[in-house]
Amino acid sequence: MASTLITVAPTGAETAKADCPALPTTLDELVETAKRCEAAGAAMIHIHIRDGEHKPTLDLGRLTETVAAVRENTALIVQLSTGGAVTDPYDHRLRVLDAVPDSCSLTMGTVNFGDDVFMNPWPFVTQLYQLTQEREVVPEFELFDLGHVAALHRLLGKYGLPYGGRVHCDLVMGVPGGMPGTADALVAAVNALPDAVTSWSATGIGRTALTVALAALSKGGNLRVGMEDTLTLAKGQPVTHNAELVERAAALATLAQRPPMSPDEARSLLNVKR
Repeated sequence: MASTLITVAPTGAETAKADCPALPTTLDELVETAKRCEAAGAAMIHIHIRDGEHKPTLDLGRLTETVAAVRENTALIVQLSTGGAVTDPYDHRLRVLDAVPDSCSLTMGTVNFGDDVFMNPWPFVTQLYQLTQEREVVPEFELFDLGHVAALHRLLGKYGLPYGGRVHCDLVMGVPGGMPGTADALVAAVNALPDAVTSWSATGIGRTALTVALAALSKGGNLRVGMEDTLTLAKGQPVTHNAELVERAAALATLAQRPPMSPDEARSLLNVKR
């Protein structure tokens, strides 16, 4: 039976701990979240970290400690964000790979991000990509609009396949400034993906979470959920733990007769180094 890769993105860099106390920002909270989300059906965790004041950071020591702790306590594929916060300098974002994750995010272009701009100029994208190939880290190409899909064609055409030979991407939908979180936009993006793509997932921001999840499952895709992207289960019903979002994604995947895959199955899907 076909199965579904569920990725959990538990924290992000945008939401303040003071505004959402349930957001996991300490190492203990992240490890507890990882364990519960794995039990709920997640196979990969997309990690942003915070400092002692709960502010976004790319501190290499904290990143390395986080990777080690999640590996020690779960079988999840550990994916680090190379996006960080919109204010992080490029050299700090490249340095994320020094923490030796299994996977990392790799955003395929610049995008308006609410009132900010998430900068990913082409020279940075290509430098990061070549570093993932050298370090044997599997990238997840994050695509916020159709221009990013076109850029993925360009990148693969010039620099070849990623480490492991598999091409996995995530459609990030519903960000103010990016493509809308609609079924029509998802179908257009999926139909434009390079032939080399071997798997893809989709993320619906905020109110678009369910629309995108259902469209992705019906189109044969995988799911990314978590409090980085969604803070409510329904109007007036805040998320109290990331596991609630993973449980809902797992239930939808099971209903679609594509139940959640295990971390080991996900490693085979992405050809992550074991």
